[in-house]
Amino acid sequence: MLQTREIMEILPHRHPFLLVDRIIELEPGERAVGIKNVTANEPQFSGHFPGNPVFPGVLLLEAMAQVGGVLLLTGIEAEDKLALFGGVDRARFRRQVFPGDQIRFEVEMLRRKSTIGKVKGVATVEGEVAAEAELMFALTTPPKPGESTD
Repeated sequence: MLQTREIMEILPHRHPFLLVDRIIELEPGERAVGIKNVTANEPQFSGHFPGNPVFPGVLLLEAMAQVGGVLLLTGIEAEDKLALFGGVDRARFRRQVFPGDQIRFEVEMLRRKSTIGKVKGVATVEGEVAAEAELMFALTTPPKPGESTD
């Protein structure tokens, strides 16, 4: 199991954009399961939607991608790698997610090559599918602090 601090050693995301609280299962190169506890005080709910807070579908995909990034970057020589979200296929949203819900993200590896990865993910709440998608990643080396990206 990985706690938030350990996830932040793998991913560059930080609050409020780190959307995974824990990784509860991890089989490097095979699959990962992450958890997000949705709370009413999250910043997106002030505008999505006032009086009817719904967790945005795009953030479901982002959180799923973060679990996929942990999967792609563990069990390999990845100390200097970054998993950039490269694309989405077959995305479907099936259930709304609200404050108080706990989202379970199950991600399995479909393919991984030296610079490309693809995973299949399913987000569930209380056993009901909320979203599912195939996510693609580009594995790259991030610029060092102060280094030009030109």
